[in-house]
Amino acid sequence: MSGTTETLRALHDGERRLERALLAAAERHRAEHEVHHVATDLARWSREHARRIADAARDRGLDLPGPPGSSGPSGSPDAPGPSDVPGPSDVPGPHSEPGLRLLHDLRDLHLAATANSLHWEMLAQVAQATGDDALLSLATACHPQTLRQMRWSNTMLKTLSPQLLSSL
Repeated sequence: MSGTTETLRALHDGERRLERALLAAAERHRAEHEVHHVATDLARWSREHARRIADAARDRGLDLPGPPGSSGPSGSPDAPGPSDVPGPSDVPGPHSEPGLRLLHDLRDLHLAATANSLHWEMLAQVAQATGDDALLSLATACHPQTLRQMRWSNTMLKTLSPQLLSSL
């Protein structure tokens, strides 16, 4: 398998993971209307990115699974992988402050979007180096939305951290 297909696979997995994390955060923080609505909208971007990556990968002989909950290439439903399930030390306890849970979720969303951004950058660089206009076009179309996902989560952290952390 080539480095390009490995990057496509990593980016596809990252976008699917980010979509699930955004939807989970939106549900968990329903009372925070901005978080709920914006995270739901941003999840759609990641879903579309994953679909477009799967299409590009298919053109290169790599069969990536469809949207979460659909059947993968083997026909079996997608299940979260081990890296999708947070460990006990990663999740605040059930009695922890909701504000801490929100900050934790925003931090995780930011880190996931940052990882995807790095993969988009790598894909764009290899596309330029190899003259692959289709991959370059894909990265050019999707990467700006990933950067906006990063900026949103970072802005929310900056806005909410002072009030939530000082109120504990």
